[in-house]
Amino acid sequence: MELKPLLITNALLVDGDTPRPGSLLVTDGRIAAIDPTDIPDGTETVDARGQWLAPGIIDLGVFATDKPAFHFGGITRAALMPDNGPLDGAGLVERAAKGGKPDLWIHPLAAATKGLAGKELAEIGLMKQAGARAIATGRARIADSGAMRRVLSYAASLGLVTIIHAEDEGLTAGAVATDGEMATRLGLASAPAVAEAIAIARDLALVEETGAPVHFRQVTTARGLDLIRAAKAKGLPVRCGITPAHLFLSDTAIGDFRTFARLSPPLRSEDDRQACLAAVADGTIDVLSSGHDPRGPEDKRLPFAEALPGMAGAETLLALGLGLIRDGHISPGRLFELLAGTPACLLGVDAGALAVGKEADLILVDDGTPWQVDAKKMAAYAGNTPFDGMPVQGRATAMWKGGSRVR
Repeated sequence: MELKPLLITNALLVDGDTPRPGSLLVTDGRIAAIDPTDIPDGTETVDARGQWLAPGIIDLGVFATDKPAFHFGGITRAALMPDNGPLDGAGLVERAAKGGKPDLWIHPLAAATKGLAGKELAEIGLMKQAGARAIATGRARIADSGAMRRVLSYAASLGLVTIIHAEDEGLTAGAVATDGEMATRLGLASAPAVAEAIAIARDLALVEETGAPVHFRQVTTARGLDLIRAAKAKGLPVRCGITPAHLFLSDTAIGDFRTFARLSPPLRSEDDRQACLAAVADGTIDVLSSGHDPRGPEDKRLPFAEALPGMAGAETLLALGLGLIRDGHISPGRLFELLAGTPACLLGVDAGALAVGKEADLILVDDGTPWQVDAKKMAAYAGNTPFDGMPVQGRATAMWKGGSRVR
């Protein structure tokens, strides 16, 4: 069925720092014009009624394909971590890439090593041909430096970014919290925050050696962020990301042994949280993602030390990002660079911005609607959110994937 041209009018376009009044024309699934003067016959018109018109969110590094949650959250594309499977073969990658089409695109991240065991290189070239958009080390890092060097060199030769988990397993083994007063008070096994910086330092040395582009999926400590800052100043091809949990919550959130706040990496000190907010504001952090990892009661309704880490983050990602604007940390334009523009660049997809020629993955955002996060009412197939009960503002009210209305 042929798609009708689409004109969205009376919008506030998020194509610069501050949303500005304008309209946008879509033809053949792509953005044809911004503030168009010529409108084709038979064009369908949607009145945005003064809402923001923004690029659809590209959620970098989710652990499950959870379409209802992604649609609620304004997510039009998601990069799927390789852990479930794991995604270490071309057939698995090809199947994962078909998971959400046509109204959600899943971009599989190929396992860097066979079985994610951190030893032998997986068939990265074949997985790229099958649709892998980047490679990833999964929930853990590759401890063997020789194996990591081979991974980086090979991925770079194929033009792929390597997405890295950064924690030194020698320090974090058995730990469920970060060293500090809260872990001590609760009697929880903990690890020093420096475990992150140690892992980052090793991988940055390998980046300098190989020239390979990398993305540290979550950097959550002041020391880790200082290393990233210094690497960027040297001109190394390094980017890093974070989830809202490490921007809005510190390790005090694990009080009362709240397993919804059991995350990987674990929540950090208030000083580290403030350093993360500063790093979002100054451009050190490049990507804001949900870390979407829905876990049912069988994984969370356990003693804290036995509960599995992870949170259902897709539905709250946009609203919490809008909170960063209201708190004065970033501009609307910068938020959508973090949510869409930079993820598109890392994955090499032709989306993530309101620009002529880009795929028309679009969302309308009512930035002011108040609502309350409720774990029991979430669209995700498990509601394990550390933000349960929190009042937030702003949500996606409409969504198009490739110019076709999704909601």
